[in-house]
Amino acid sequence: MVLAIAWLALVAVGIAGRLWQPGWNVTPMAGVALAAGALFPSPLVAATVPAAALAIGNLFLPGYGSVALAAVVYAATLWPILLGRLVPGWLEGRRENVAGWTLGRWFGLAGAALASSLVFFLSTNLAHWWLTGDYPHTSAGLVSCFVAALPFYRWMPVGDLAWTAVIFTALSAAPAAVRASRAAASA
Repeated sequence: MVLAIAWLALVAVGIAGRLWQPGWNVTPMAGVALAAGALFPSPLVAATVPAAALAIGNLFLPGYGSVALAAVVYAATLWPILLGRLVPGWLEGRRENVAGWTLGRWFGLAGAALASSLVFFLSTNLAHWWLTGDYPHTSAGLVSCFVAALPFYRWMPVGDLAWTAVIFTALSAAPAAVRASRAAASA
């Protein structure tokens, strides 16, 4: 039951965050995928979280222009699930309060969020250059594509760091809040 609620909450955060301001790229998708990877025992179940948030959010946002480009966007959004499974100490310490986390856990989580931003930027822009006719298929065209994408990337790492911190803090605080409410109800 708790994992089902977490699934719904992460999907809702992903959808709301994408629809809130898609132009700035300060979305919670990296944090959602990292949390899903860390939280759900099955990587396939974890993958349904960001995939569902993307699919539902895409009903209200402009399309990708091609199925191939959409596949790259989905893959780049899903791969942080693997990082979420590897964040040092998260799986072992997920039942404890964030206050008990070591600095290394936070740095590992921050590194995973920043790696998610970078891989998304590189893979989706490489795919855009390769799959569209917007830029010549030369090294100069590739550089032009990446330079043109920099304004969209500017806030992405900041958003990924902030959303990841908020999501993991909420997930870490949730068990303590549930225990406290159960204790208060039984008293």
